[in-house]
Amino acid sequence: MKTKKIISLTALALIMSSTGASTVFAADGGTYDSNGVITYTPSTKPTDPVDPTDPTKPVTPIDPTDPTGPKPGTNGPLSIDYASSFDFGSQEITSSDKTYNAKANPLSDGSTRPNWVQVTDNRGSLAGWSLSVQATEFTNGSTGTGSVLTGAKMTLSNGRVVTNSESPANKSVSSVTLTPGASSGTILGATAGSGSGTNLLAWGDDTTKDSSVSLFVPGKATKLATTYKSTLTWTLTDTPAN
Repeated sequence: MKTKKIISLTALALIMSSTGASTVFAADGGTYDSNGVITYTPSTKPTDPVDPTDPTKPVTPIDPTDPTGPKPGTNGPLSIDYASSFDFGSQEITSSDKTYNAKANPLSDGSTRPNWVQVTDNRGSLAGWSLSVQATEFTNGSTGTGSVLTGAKMTLSNGRVVTNSESPANKSVSSVTLTPGASSGTILGATAGSGSGTNLLAWGDDTTKDSSVSLFVPGKATKLATTYKSTLTWTLTDTPAN
């Protein structure tokens, strides 16, 4: 009986030893990390105009003052993509002070949008930038009396920044009067850390698009029966706005 008992205990010990050993092995499987990577570089390609009422949509604007226009935008990575030309229409000669509104910017599909200027910063540096504008006097290309609309000034009002950028332009003016020959100062800009992507300064919205750009002409100015023209020069620099 003693011998049988010893054999029985030995067998039990072997079974327990076998069962216990199986619990120390690691489970199947595990974890492993890999990577996804993308590198961006500054883009020098021009950026097409977008809708000043919905900047996610491209548009084809028409220059009402030039049938061959509009002029193409400048090359990137910091670019002026588009700036409206202003059409104040055909007006009767008068000796009274008058203010004329520019028409909204026409598009190729027959619709109109608020007049606007568009800037794109694809440098990828968030270094900031500044946009200004300067207008010449309204002249008719001749010399002598009546060649210049003396005292005429344009005013851009109801300005608003339009963009879908997560770091938009953070400097703008809602209204500016352009004195011929003088810079406007910064009308749209970005401080360091802002202004990436495409940003627009639109004058007015769907309700005020036909009354947000105006031209004041003094009644005393000599007016000849001809067309007068002013050139607006838009200047974009890499100087951060302040």
